[in-house]
Amino acid sequence: MTPMPDFSLKGRTALVTGAGRGIGRAIAEVYAQAGAEVILCARSADEIGALARDLTSNGYRARAVPCDVTDIAAFRAVTEGLDQLDIFVNNAGTNRPRPQMEVTEEDFDLVVGLNLRAAFFALQSATRRMKALGRGGSVINMSSQMGHIGAENRSLYCATKWGIEGLTKATAIELAPLKIRVNTICPTFIETPLTKPYFEDPAFHAHCMRMIKIGRLGQVSDIVGAALYLASDASALMTGTSMLLDGGWTAE
Repeated sequence: MTPMPDFSLKGRTALVTGAGRGIGRAIAEVYAQAGAEVILCARSADEIGALARDLTSNGYRARAVPCDVTDIAAFRAVTEGLDQLDIFVNNAGTNRPRPQMEVTEEDFDLVVGLNLRAAFFALQSATRRMKALGRGGSVINMSSQMGHIGAENRSLYCATKWGIEGLTKATAIELAPLKIRVNTICPTFIETPLTKPYFEDPAFHAHCMRMIKIGRLGQVSDIVGAALYLASDASALMTGTSMLLDGGWTAE
C-alpha cells in the first residue's frame, strides 16, 4: 500500500521568528507537538520566555532566544550558534495601512525594513547555516494573499509581500541542489493582536466578509496545518511556490 504521508518533525530543530504571539506562536506550538525542538525568536523576551516555559512544562522541547530580526548582525549570530537547523519560519512582520499618496518615509522604512529587508537577511542567515550543516531543510516565508493581488490602502504592504514572493522563487532555485526547500504561506486576514483593530471598522469587516468566500475571518488554527505540511517530509517535492489560505479571496 502507499504509505501515509510523514508529518512528524521528530529529531528536527525549527527556528520561528515573531514567535511571541499570533501566527508565529501557533506554528511554534504545533511544531513542538509534532516532535521538533522549537527555537522561539522575537523582540518580546517575556512572551517567548513564557511560551518556552509552558511548552517545556508539558514535555516538549523549546527555548527562547530574544532577538530583533531587524538587527541583521544579531540574528546572524543566533543562526551561527545553532548546532542544528532543519526548519526556518520567517514570520516577523508588520503593516501600516494607508492610501498610497499618504505613505510617509517613516512608514516605508518601518514596513519595508521588517517585512522585506529583515526577512531577506534572516533568510540569508538561516540558509547559510543550513548549508554549513549539510542536512538540507525547509524554509517558510510568511507572505500574504496581498503578495498576489492589490488592495486599497495596502500599496506598501503589497510591495513587501510581492517582494517576498519573488525572493522565495529565486532562492528556491538556488538552494534546490542543497536540498533546501523554500515556500510561502499566504493567508487572508487572520484574527490576531496585529489585525484586531482593523475589524473594528464595520465597513472593512463587511468588505472582508464579502471577499472571503467561506464567510468568516481566518484563525491562526487555519494556518498551522499548512505550516506543518511544508516543514515535514509530506511536502518533499514542493519548493518555490505558495500556499494560498485565503478562503477564496483571490478566486474572484
